[in-house]
Amino acid sequence: MKAVFFDFVGTLITKEGENVTHQNIVREVLKRAGREDLDYLRLWEEYEEESSVMFKELAGKPYVKIRDVDIEAMRRVAERYGFTVPEDFWEISLEMHARYGKLFPDAVETIKALKDLGLHVGIITDSDNDYIEAHLKALGIYDLFDSITTSEDAGFYKPHPRPFQLALERAGVEASKVLYVGDNPAKDCVGAKNVGMLSVLLDPKGARRELWGNCDFVVSKLGEVVEIVKGLM
Repeated sequence: MKAVFFDFVGTLITKEGENVTHQNIVREVLKRAGREDLDYLRLWEEYEEESSVMFKELAGKPYVKIRDVDIEAMRRVAERYGFTVPEDFWEISLEMHARYGKLFPDAVETIKALKDLGLHVGIITDSDNDYIEAHLKALGIYDLFDSITTSEDAGFYKPHPRPFQLALERAGVEASKVLYVGDNPAKDCVGAKNVGMLSVLLDPKGARRELWGNCDFVVSKLGEVVEIVKGLM
């Protein structure tokens, strides 16, 4: 093994923390719109539904700015309830991600252990560049990574091969000597395997059991990735 790459949301940061972040985005939007009479949790659920549908349609397709997708999802909800999305919505989003994002408990320990083994440790994520940089810096882990490759850099969303190929080019490693860790069997495992990487699915609660066959390894916590790597070296 020469390198390990990680997905970001749901892999290094928890989905629970992401939910809290998005709830607070909606709360702040309603505050600035003067509509705190509305149930922010209900609107959050509608916002999540809108954005989820839009992102599923983007899988494997050419990159469009995530900020534009998020703004459009919020605009659709706002239109139903008769208020306007603040012009600084994206700044609100970045601020709330920085404030409420939550790493998995063993994330930093795992990254450092892999680096101690002499491996290139990077990120491959469907993300806008300003989002991932701001979020990683807020979490205090930006400098731990040797490379960060986004869908904005690659011009495509996972599972398209380009994000994975670009990450390999930047790291200067062969796909057969790389492990990719993600939480989405279809986008992460399939995308990584299609370019020749080994894939690891992080599935803490066993919720994706029916799709485990898409992945080479399945772990319930990040620390197990270190043991897999040691077994492959």
